[in-house]
Amino acid sequence: DSAANPYLTLAVCLKAGLDGITNQMDPPDSVDCNIYNMTDQERNALGIRNLPGTLHEALEEMKKDKLILDVLGQHLAGKYIEAKEAEWQKYRASVSEWEIQEYLYRY
Repeated sequence: DSAANPYLTLAVCLKAGLDGITNQMDPPDSVDCNIYNMTDQERNALGIRNLPGTLHEALEEMKKDKLILDVLGQHLAGKYIEAKEAEWQKYRASVSEWEIQEYLYRY
């Protein structure tokens, strides 16, 4: 995300890499085709999971991720989650231009 704090992003990436080395994890095989053209069954067979589709889903995943929470620390992680949950609530309460065009001006 272009809005991400580069220092926090780098810290999480470094910790994830070190965690992989420490736990002797092997990266999965590369996928050299367009996964969006694959069926659900094809993606499942390769172990490709979907990323969270909303900010709310991403926050729920973040709350479960011990590595990220440890890197950020309790205070920063808590404040970040609190701010993003407020952002999600504000977003949910807004009406987008697409919704106006799709539903209000439909003939």
